[in-house]
Amino acid sequence: MTDALIELKDVAKGFKSADGSLRTVLEDVDFTLAKGEIVALLGQSGSGKSTLLRIMAGLIPADAGDVHYRGQPLFGPAAGIAMVFQSFALFPWLTVQQNVELGLEAAGVAAAQRAERAEGAIELIGLAGFEGALPRELSGGMRQRVGLARALVMQPAVLLMDEAFSALDVLTGERLRNEILELWDGGQMPTQAMLVVSHNIEEAVMMADRVLIFASNPGRVRAELPITLPRPRRADSAEVRLLIDEVYKLMTSAAPTAGAAEEPAKPHLSDRLPEADVGRMESLLELLVAEPFNGRADLPQLAEESELTDEDLLPLADALHRLGLAQLSGGDLLMTPLGHKYVEGSHEFRRQVFGQQLLEHVPLAAFIRHSLEQEAHGELKEEPFLHLLMDSMDAPEAERVLRVAIEWARYGEVFEYDYHTGLIHLPESDES
Repeated sequence: MTDALIELKDVAKGFKSADGSLRTVLEDVDFTLAKGEIVALLGQSGSGKSTLLRIMAGLIPADAGDVHYRGQPLFGPAAGIAMVFQSFALFPWLTVQQNVELGLEAAGVAAAQRAERAEGAIELIGLAGFEGALPRELSGGMRQRVGLARALVMQPAVLLMDEAFSALDVLTGERLRNEILELWDGGQMPTQAMLVVSHNIEEAVMMADRVLIFASNPGRVRAELPITLPRPRRADSAEVRLLIDEVYKLMTSAAPTAGAAEEPAKPHLSDRLPEADVGRMESLLELLVAEPFNGRADLPQLAEESELTDEDLLPLADALHRLGLAQLSGGDLLMTPLGHKYVEGSHEFRRQVFGQQLLEHVPLAAFIRHSLEQEAHGELKEEPFLHLLMDSMDAPEAERVLRVAIEWARYGEVFEYDYHTGLIHLPESDES
């Protein structure tokens, strides 16, 4: 592709686990970002999206494959690529002007030229008059504007945005997103292409010319949806709602297996359990069984009715699917017969069913329970289970997954956890 700015071919990346073994985060990633396009990247947390952006920015190297910028191999940060992070990442002791000038100063730009370019970027993103303010004096939306100005002042050909709106409230994020699109469509930005990592499906559809769906374990592009609707787009238009529904289908469908019929993946000990609170799962089931859904809901409609973000709804739906209480199919969430019984049952019945389903469908919980049953005192430290998970994920993710398993197990009375000692133990009623 002659207008390609960034090209990735067979890119792979891994990190060492606690025991020294290699944990593959990205594998066989092929991707091209061309001039004049906005691409959105969607995927589960921990799928390697942020790692991929850092490779494109030249902040970390790929372990295998080719990474090119403007046709040349990328080694280290490139002058034409800038990144906006989820966290505002501002120096609190520097003013807005000084924060925006940082990259220019590092690049050796003269003071007068730095000041002129920084003032232009600050005005462009709507912060004129706040040049002398400190970050603590600004709202979250204004702080993220400073981060955007700091990227744009470098006049990048490629702008990488790593969940740049997710730390903002809904209205502020939407306003800033729309303003960026106005600058882009009006040709006021120096940027020639943007890659946006997001958890928000509507945001991706409203912004992008292409939406890529990222698979996990290891991370790779598994689906692509071109979007040809002209901007600006109306979020409530039929065309946009159909595209959002299509993305939900792609996000919740199993990845196809080459040369074989599509089969659901078997649960594994090191599965990344979704961040799903039991109370919220039950509330979603109760909403699903009632009018107007009557046991079957289109995910976009369910998101609207429940007032849950995609980042919250998809893990809840995934958890219910894993536990056999609901089923994901074609972008819809369907109540299973067991799910109906669960909703109708008493609190004790729900806990009993939850525990049974947990042991049957979540290998990590079953493994911990079995390990406890082999111990004379029915208790074990959490560390061995963390180390086991760290064979396939980093330490923070291992801690998160174990915490989810513990929370689910405590509700289902599969095992208990002492937060003071870090001991996992059998419920008192099961101890000899």
